[in-house]
Amino acid sequence: MKNFHAIIFDWDGTLADSTAHIVRSVQYAFENNGLPIPNDEAARSIIGLSLDDALRQLNIAGEVPLQKLINDYRQYYFRQDNPIVLFSDALPLLQRLQSHYILGIATGKSRRGLERALDDTGVRAFFSATRTADECASKPHPEMILSLCEEWHIAPENTLMIGDTTHDLLTAHNANATAIGICRGAMSRQELAAAPNDGIFNHLSEVLAYLHVQAA
Repeated sequence: MKNFHAIIFDWDGTLADSTAHIVRSVQYAFENNGLPIPNDEAARSIIGLSLDDALRQLNIAGEVPLQKLINDYRQYYFRQDNPIVLFSDALPLLQRLQSHYILGIATGKSRRGLERALDDTGVRAFFSATRTADECASKPHPEMILSLCEEWHIAPENTLMIGDTTHDLLTAHNANATAIGICRGAMSRQELAAAPNDGIFNHLSEVLAYLHVQAA
């Protein structure tokens, strides 16, 4: 196995098949406020950032108060008819890795959003600690990874970050951790390759081979 002691996952687009719902939520917030609606590519590009930073980046002109956009985004995102669903290979991967590594989450989601997601998907028990944009600086600042490593008493050099955006990969790089990309979420293989990485894969199931962990 690779010499990692801990693995930190991004959530949206990495473990959870939520990219399309985030894009729709962003577009709803802009449409509801009479603003030009970001296209799918623009909306995907901000996934992984804190919601404040993401919507501020898209609403460059500042024509609508940021908090209004945030409230409208959350109104759409938390609708009960939009269940949170894991990618089909996420649960088998977590089941295989839990006996080999400490597992954590570093996400641009709010604490409220992550707590709901963990409850809805039933995977809370796999993770010994989590960090959200409510508690730490937004990616690509390394604070989420550094904070988790400090809690675990593990060096960042012995930590792997898995994510689907350059924000995730750069967060790991800035923390002096290793990162691999999953190119089925918000960004393409070519986009991910522009950031420091130790590999880019199409599916989470490929992570087992990378880690030299036998499949069940």
